[in-house]
Order: sequence, then structure tokens, then C-alpha cells
Amino acid sequence: MSERNDSYDGRLLRALVALMFFTFAMTTDAVGSVIPAVIAEFSLSMTAASAFQYATMAGIAAGALLLGFLADRLGRKPTVIVGLALYGAASLVFALSDRFGAFVMLLALSGLGISVFKIGALALVGDVSASTSSHTRFMNTIEGFFAVGAIVGPAVVATLIARGLSWKWLYVAAAVICLLLVAMAWRVRYPDTPKRTAERATLREMVRVLRAPVALGVSVLVMLYVAVEVAVYVWMPTYLLGYGGSFAWLPAYALTLFFVLRAVGRFLGAWLLAHVSWTAALAIVGAAILSCFLGSLSFGVDAAAWLLPLSGLFMSIVYPTLNSKGISCFPKTQHGAAAGVILFFTAAAAALGPLAMGAVSDAYGTTEAGFVLATVFAFLMFAGLAGNWLLDPFGLRLQAADRDDYVDAAPRRSAVPPASVADPAK
Repeated sequence: MSERNDSYDGRLLRALVALMFFTFAMTTDAVGSVIPAVIAEFSLSMTAASAFQYATMAGIAAGALLLGFLADRLGRKPTVIVGLALYGAASLVFALSDRFGAFVMLLALSGLGISVFKIGALALVGDVSASTSSHTRFMNTIEGFFAVGAIVGPAVVATLIARGLSWKWLYVAAAVICLLLVAMAWRVRYPDTPKRTAERATLREMVRVLRAPVALGVSVLVMLYVAVEVAVYVWMPTYLLGYGGSFAWLPAYALTLFFVLRAVGRFLGAWLLAHVSWTAALAIVGAAILSCFLGSLSFGVDAAAWLLPLSGLFMSIVYPTLNSKGISCFPKTQHGAAAGVILFFTAAAAALGPLAMGAVSDAYGTTEAGFVLATVFAFLMFAGLAGNWLLDPFGLRLQAADRDDYVDAAPRRSAVPPASVADPAK
């Protein structure tokens, strides 16, 4: 059972977590806007250019699997500070580099930093939550900030390129924000990590969580979702180069439209989660996402320019809800390890999915072939979410967590303001 702690800065911690998600979304979700410029600058194939995606995700995956226990072992504060410092330093060095190989190395280092501070942030979500339901509400809230960062990043890249400036300034801006976040992370007060938690937190604990069926089940669903999502923000701009419709402006703004609709989709998702169970909500939006991909293939690039951005409207609640429920299935003493395991599979899918799409596109000489593969991922995701709805394999674990791990654990009223997202566990 968790211990009550009234000595931490609940509001500032929530703000810190939200701003961390906003910041790294600026760079990770802008890669689709950067790749066409990189292809032109270095004369790369699509497979080679996809390194801008999988280098970052490989760094995140390695850090999540090998260092995921640090948030439980060392505590949240040092984990957050070290991760932010590494991410910020790697981003700043972009301004001094002009070689593709150097960029790839810096992206891998920044990914490692992201994995470290993100796991610390995800563990903090459990520390300031009073139940599995409030955990999911806050997870959706911070993903809302992530969605805003994902809008800002591509918009900044588009503005820089339009003014004849280098896309590298996006990473410099991220480094400056990181400096401010490090200062904030240093000053804020954190909940205490129980000594028994730190002593148990090792790489062996990560392996123990990794072998749990519930972790593997959630991770498979997460991988399928991430493979579908990154298909849009990594390869859609390249796919839409073949657009021949009446709206000449659409290909240039399709990615921004996708991210805007993904942010707007949080309101649709909140309404849906307030009226049906979270398992039913995810199955419904999974069917809608699959329909968008099937329509894109059936009606061609001109239709895809509308349907692929539209899929963002239905994506917003899938990842944060799955992530929250997966982490909440474990005791708070294992939240760092559980977050690390799920993040590993997240990053693996975000790295391998675009790489596979790029390889298939190169093999068949068209990006459409890559989106056929993405549609297969969308179908498998929908099948998994429908099965989760019908069988509810996580229900008993979540009920046990509310009973055993969150009793008397609600943070003080002043530390946890009311969430604005409707209760997803209704």
C-alpha cells in the first residue's frame, strides 16, 4: 500500500511533467517535416532517411529497457534531471553539426535522454494520482500537452524552411527549453521513494515485469498503435508529394492538420470515455482509424490527403489510456519498471515501423506500398482492441490496484487540482 505524503509540490510536478512531454514532442513528431529536407540535402533513399526516426527511437528503446529501473532505484528527481540534461545537450550540438552521420548519433543520444526523463515522469504520474482512474485522466492530460508540442514542432520547421533557415534551429529551441526545465526540476519538491522500493529496483526487476503477461499484452497493443501513428507523421508528407487534387496547400499542411485533429480528438475521446467503458471506447476509435487507412488505399493519394490527417481525430486517447492501464496493473513500487517496459516496446515500434515501411516502399518503388503495410498494422490493432473490449483481460488487475495500492493514497487537495478530462473508468 502506498504511503501518504503531503510534502511535495503537486501542482508544480504536474506542470513539469506536462512541459516535458510538450518539449520532446516538438522534436520527435516533427521528423516527418524534416525528412523531405534531409532527403534533398543529402540525396538519401527513404530507407536511409528513416534513420531520423529510428535513431531516436532506438535510443529511447535502449534506455527504457536497460535504465528503466532508475526512477525506482535513484528516485524521480535525479532521473528527470539527468535525462533532461542529456536530451538538451544532444539537441544543442545540432547547431554545430553538418553531417548526416553526426545527426543520427545525436538523435540516438537525445533518445536515450528522453527515455530516462520520460520514465521518471511516468513514475511521477502514479505518485500524484489517487486511483487508477485519476492516473488515466492525468495521463490523457499530459498527452494533450504532447499533442500541442507535436503541432508546434512541424509548424516551426515549416516556418524555418519557408524563411530559408535551417531546420536545426528547432533542436536548439528544444535545448533552451530543457535548460529551463532542468532548473524547475531541481527546485521542485518530490514525493519520497520508499527505501524498500529503491532496494528492489534493479535490471532483474525490469525482466520480472517484462515477463508478466499483462505487460506483454499491453505492449503488443501499444506497438501496433504506435506503428500506425508513426506511419502518418513520418511518411505521410512524402506520400502526399504525389497529390494532384484541387487544394494545392493541403500537402504542405496535412501533417499540421493531423496533429491539430489529434489534439482536438482529446475532447471527442473525453466525451466517449464518459459514456462508455474505456475498453469499448478504444475499440470504437480503433475501427475509425482502420476505416481512414482503408479509405486512403481505396481512393488514392488525393483522398489520403484528407483521410490520413482525419485519423488523428481518433488516435488521441489510445496510447495514453493503454499506457496508463498497463502501468496501473502493477504496484506503485514497480511503476518505473512497468513504464520502462512499455516505453521500450513503444520505441521499438516507432523505430521498426517506419523502417519497414521505408524498405517496402523502396522495394516496390512507391510509398503506397508502405501504407499497405501500415493498414495491416491498423487492422491488427483494431482486432486487438476489439478483443480487449470483449474479454477485458485487465479488469481484475485494475480493481485490485484500486483496492490495494491507492487506498488512503490520495494526495492533498491543494496538490492535485481537479482533472478536466472525464473519468475514463466509468
